Amino acid sequence: MKYLSEYRDPELVQQYLNEIKATVTQPWTIMEVCGGQTHSLVKNGILELLPKEITMVHGPGCPVCVTPIHIIDKAVYLAEEKGVILCSFGDMLRVPGSEKSLLEAKANGADVRILYSPLEAVNIAKQNPDKEVVFFAVGFETTAPANALSVLHAKRQGVSNYSILASHVLVPPAIEALMRDPETVVQGFLAAGHVCTIMGLEEYETLPNKFNVPIVVTGFEPVDLLQGILMTVKQLEKGEHKLENQYTRMVKPNGNPDAQNMIHEVFTTKNRVWRGIGEIPMSGYEVRDDLKSFDANIKFDVQLEDTPEFAGCISGEIMKGLKKPMQCAHFGKECNPSNPLGAPMVSSEGACAAYFHFHQSHSEELV
Repeated sequence: MKYLSEYRDPELVQQYLNEIKATVTQPWTIMEVCGGQTHSLVKNGILELLPKEITMVHGPGCPVCVTPIHIIDKAVYLAEEKGVILCSFGDMLRVPGSEKSLLEAKANGADVRILYSPLEAVNIAKQNPDKEVVFFAVGFETTAPANALSVLHAKRQGVSNYSILASHVLVPPAIEALMRDPETVVQGFLAAGHVCTIMGLEEYETLPNKFNVPIVVTGFEPVDLLQGILMTVKQLEKGEHKLENQYTRMVKPNGNPDAQNMIHEVFTTKNRVWRGIGEIPMSGYEVRDDLKSFDANIKFDVQLEDTPEFAGCISGEIMKGLKKPMQCAHFGKECNPSNPLGAPMVSSEGACAAYFHFHQSHSEELV
């Protein structure tokens, strides 16, 4: 199968492992930004195959994980108190807010629906003209075009009872914030290939020289990840810091201009709070002023107090690469997929969920 089986080829995997082992001469810490990459590394056992000199740490590239508690609380409030039809992708439903999740709100009778596309939510709004319909628009640059399209679609069709609750976050500002953190241990990055498929490479070009850090745009299959790690290690060993593209079969320098135009037609950039990390300047999208009737934040003007994260949750330290999931005292005990204390244990891209389900040492503990 083109572009799948060849990127799971055991012989290529072994080849890149051998090259990494032959290249590395000292310890290096590399962060994969994307939660999808984290799951692939853990599920495929790559962390155990790498030489001991290579430490992989797991970044904030899980949009569900970094969605702030107060936005989840707002979604719950809209569903329960305002009586809207609240639509969302499935992985947002179990993320804990300050008091409850959307799944608990649904169990209490709120009209919360799991959808595969925001365009479905526009159709629901058309079918229910007497109800307000809100789509919980969460994601990185990858999901922004579809969410933007839903707003444009609703506008063109005159669907005035549709809006989005936007919680979009952007990768390059997060990389910059991590590198400005005095505690950072990151010496090289694997950047998220799917984000760059949309946005291209331009936004990343200044970061390697600015922070003396290699950045390699990387795919998600085992061969992709090992080749990306090898490219990063080669730079580190030579004292280089530049932007490279491993994911050339998908990522072009200018990305997808049509998708970018759609994003810019609907969204503008603003400061955004990241759960467990804090506010990062110009790191999120919000609906433009000329489309504010489609912005649930403005349409409903819900003012809720910020609520602190569960005191025992170290998700922020995990997403900064400072700690691993199993260093949390609650991991696999009080905090598990059935009773998550933090978002990284919920999301299909969360590092804690990946370690709980797939990490070898944890699996041995469970036996």
